[in-house]
Amino acid sequence: MLSLFDRNRTFKPRKKIEPSNSRYEVHRKAQEVLKQTLGAGNLREAVKVPEGYDKNDWMSVNVVDLFNQINLLYGSMCEDCTEQNCPVMNAGPRYEYLWQDNDKYKTPTKLSAPRYIETLMDWVDQQLSDEAIFPTHPGSKVPPDFLQIVKTIMRRLFRVYAHIYHTHLDEITACNAEAHLSTCFKHFLYFVHEFNLIPKKEFEPLQDVVETIIPLGPTG
Repeated sequence: MLSLFDRNRTFKPRKKIEPSNSRYEVHRKAQEVLKQTLGAGNLREAVKVPEGYDKNDWMSVNVVDLFNQINLLYGSMCEDCTEQNCPVMNAGPRYEYLWQDNDKYKTPTKLSAPRYIETLMDWVDQQLSDEAIFPTHPGSKVPPDFLQIVKTIMRRLFRVYAHIYHTHLDEITACNAEAHLSTCFKHFLYFVHEFNLIPKKEFEPLQDVVETIIPLGPTG
């Protein structure tokens, strides 16, 4: 799917949870809760597992939704994130991110921000499409390392938010989309905080912003 801007890179289509997916009803419930809590201005409640629902199923559908949010946000609004403008994937001058996936990039590798984010989105898409990790058939179970995989996905997606806030906030503001960015980021933070998915140290590049939304306490 091409970005909304005509750039020389592409983005994965947004993930969809089809009716044939065993978690489709959980997905519908998540969307219903999200709409209700958005109307009430309480996103914190939207991420909590509803009574009677499986925690892993709930986490699965929310990971898909949060991936879609940041994928669309970055792909449609960060036009100036180019090889020339962002030769390094960073969150300000103090924090630089290297990519490693033990496949094409077997050691930590410096990439430009657009290349890093495109590689990251492809990697997440592969994880979400892997039946062994995110099963779609009734009765299928998630793998023993499911939680660790989810933690890695969310930790890496946070880096996209960190880069946007440090480098492309002016673009977002120019699009009158700062409120949308804020809502998406709050939703993301409430989710990772609810399930303890990201170490406190990872939040350092956006500590001032994060601490206005969730409590961090001493960095461990």
